[in-house]
Formats: sequence, structure tokens, C-alpha cells
Amino acid sequence: MTTAILAIDQGTTNSKAVLVSTTGEILARGASPVGIQHPQPGWVEQSPARLWESVKEAIADCLQTASAVDILGIAISNQRESVTIWDAATGKPLGPVVSWQCRRSAPACAELIAAGHAPRVQTLTGLPIDPMFPGPKMKWLLDRVPAGYDVRLGTIDAWLIHCFTDGAVHACDAANAARSQLYDLKHQVWSDELCDLFGVPKFTLPEVRDSASNFGVTRNVPGLRDGIPIASAIGDSHAALFGHGAFNPGDGKVTFGTGSSIMTTLPRFIAPQQGITTTIAWSMNGQPTYAFEGNILVSAAALPWMADMLGLSDVQALTDLAATAQPGGPGFVPAFVGLGAPYWQSDARALFSAITFTTTRAQMARAVTDSMAFQVHDVFKAMSAQSPTPLGRLFTDGGPSRNTFLMQCVADTLGHAVIQCDAPEASALGAAYLAGLSLGVWTDLAAIAALPRVGNPITPQASDTTDRLLVWQDAIYRSTVSGPSIMSE
Repeated sequence: MTTAILAIDQGTTNSKAVLVSTTGEILARGASPVGIQHPQPGWVEQSPARLWESVKEAIADCLQTASAVDILGIAISNQRESVTIWDAATGKPLGPVVSWQCRRSAPACAELIAAGHAPRVQTLTGLPIDPMFPGPKMKWLLDRVPAGYDVRLGTIDAWLIHCFTDGAVHACDAANAARSQLYDLKHQVWSDELCDLFGVPKFTLPEVRDSASNFGVTRNVPGLRDGIPIASAIGDSHAALFGHGAFNPGDGKVTFGTGSSIMTTLPRFIAPQQGITTTIAWSMNGQPTYAFEGNILVSAAALPWMADMLGLSDVQALTDLAATAQPGGPGFVPAFVGLGAPYWQSDARALFSAITFTTTRAQMARAVTDSMAFQVHDVFKAMSAQSPTPLGRLFTDGGPSRNTFLMQCVADTLGHAVIQCDAPEASALGAAYLAGLSLGVWTDLAAIAALPRVGNPITPQASDTTDRLLVWQDAIYRSTVSGPSIMSE
């Protein structure tokens, strides 16, 4: 019987289950949609119960297509910065999953910034005060729970671990904790100071463990035997970085999806100074590996929106049209829910600029596709200025990374080669590799780096990128109330 690791990749729109063999080969895959609700403008939430159901459905879909397999362990990769709340005694959700995209905590964030807390929070956590991050969202959830419950709070890995273990374990990994805004990065502990500032009791939070670690065993999960070890947990973007084998300082990746995450591995902890964040990429044997990161709130999500606006059949038709655009044209900023890195302007709004009577449909399409590359460019410019090592290999993953036109735009804009990876399951693979290290399937990082990978290098070509960037920069300015304010020290 074949042995394999069952990797769960719980994302914003879908849950995926992937069986990964002990040679790193994908044996089977399954998926199930999650569903997203928008109860008010700017609010984004999901059902915790539906999220767990989608994971179980993805597992069933995956196992249905697989040959007989012995599952050695479970690996978890999850959407980050989304949080939820539940009752420890019953496992009953006590509120929604408040999504990483949600802006409901914007007023609370504005108050904290006005009170002068931003520099201290950034020093301790590597993160700016912004509605994307969980601290104020956790307080919002807590304030709406009636008295009498034994409350548990957690990132999505903690919720899944609770579900997989039938409530026996309340834990998360260091990478997810690092995105909570309650975790002291340098000392690797929940911070009393931050918990007091954000109004989150520390006893409600999960125990923090290594990314490759023992998170308990399965119990009462349909389709799975009891006792399967949960051997890893990690945020999806961190998992993708690990899955690419980006272990050398300066190596990085861009994950394209609803939003985008750009990460580069660091040789040590470095506090961010402008526009970007510092995070724990992963933790093993009690030792964290750090990374710079820039979080883009809306990336590929703008493509189907624009395809629909132009009456096109799908995103491929949009990129085909964009490829025919003549030089010039408008700028487009996809600030539908504000701007993330490197601007951190929660009040920014989406817009087109520099439209004239000569503007064509193709140029409108190109402005939207360019916005993906230009946002990455702005983040990498901030990273390059602060990185102690030159930026090295740059991998791309996520569904849009398979579109060569889009990735050529990224390479041209950056003036830096990108490696277009045939790895739509990069996050699941990274989580599986970590689980394999925990279970002894692979011995060390060198064994992970030696696993076969398929990548297509795309080198920069001559283009009119400089002129397009000028239009983009003007559009960025116009999308904010008073012009962008780069995150300061």
C-alpha cells in the first residue's frame, strides 16, 4: 500500500486536499468551495462550520480518486489573518470567521494609530496597525460573545486543529501567530503588552508550536481513521515559500490569488522600516526563520471583475485583449478594500485615471493586468532598499502564475527574472514537506531542496514599462484621500 501525507490547503474561496507521496509526488487532489459573505460594505466573513465542512468535502473528494493509501500524517496550510471564535466545551462557533479582507476593525485601528501606538506595535510584531491583521478583529469577536462561555480564539489553523482533534488541542503554529499582531516576534511569546493593548485575554489564545510539530491526532473525522498525527501547520504564503525550497537569504516568491503575498527569506530578524512587514516564515526545532513580506489586498480578484465589465467570456479573454494594447493608456488601482503594502492606506479606493477619448478597451484591460505587476514592483522596491542581501531567485505560484503573459509583465516591470512554477499546490506541498520532516520522512532541508521541481524561468524583455509606471504612480496618488503615506519607522 502506498504511504502518503494528506495536506490540507484551506484558502479564502476553496478548501483543497492533496495526497503527497514520500517522494514528493502528488497522488490525488480534491477541492470544495467555502463561500464568502459581505454583510456590510467593507465587511467580509465566512461560516466556521461551513469552512470545516468544506475541508471534509475536499478530503472525501481527494480520497475518492486515490488508490489504496496509508496516510502517515496530516499537514495544514491555511488562509492567514482570518480569525474566529468558539466555545471550548461544545466546539460551537460563537461568531463568524472574520476574513483577512475585512475592514470592520478600521475605526479601532484608527484610534490606536491616533493614540500613538503604531511604532511600538510595529517594533514588537513587525506589522503595521491595519484592519488586515487580527488583533482588533479578535476584540470585535470577543465583545459580541455573551457571558458564560469558555471562549477560544484562533487563526484558521487553530480552528482546523480543534476540529481534527475533536476539541482536544488548542494550538497554532508560530508563522500564524506571527500574523496575529499579538505575538512578540523576537521573544516568540504571546505578548502581555499587546494583549492588553488590543483587549484580548491571553488565556483565550492557542498554544504556539513549531510549524513542523505534533498538533495532536485525528478523532471522529469522517473518512479518516482515528490516531493520524497532525504533523504540521503553517500559513499558506509561508508554506508556498517553503515548498519552493526558498531557504537561502534573498530567495523569494510571489503568490498570486485574490490578493498577493510577496516574501523573501532573511538571514536573521530585521525590523521593517518602510512599507513592508517582518514575519516568521516557519519554525523548526524551536528556531524561527524570518522573512520580509508585502501583502497586496486585491490582485487577481480584479481580473474577473474587469472581464465582466468589458463583456468578455473569462480572464483568458481579458489577458488576450490586454496583450494587444498599444502603448499609453490609463492607470488602474485595484483598491476595492483599501491599499496594502507598501502604502497601507485603508481609505484608498479603486479607480481608473488618465482616460481620454482615445482610450481603447484593450488599454483598459492592460491597465488592470498591469496593476498586478506594478503592486509587486512597489513591494520589491521597498524590500530591496531594506534587505541585507541581494534578492535572488523569485518563484511565482497561484493560479494566475500559469499565465505567461502576466508573468512576463511581472519580470519586465521588476527587471528581474521570475521562475514560473508548475506548482498550483505550492502551499499544500510546503505543508506536506514540513509534516514529512516532523514524521521523519525527510531528514533535513537539504533533502527537501533536492526534491524534483518544475520551473520556467522568464527573463525581462524590453518594454514601455517606465511610461506605464509613471501613469500608475499618478493613479496611486489619486486613489488616496491626500496621497499615499508610506508606513514610517
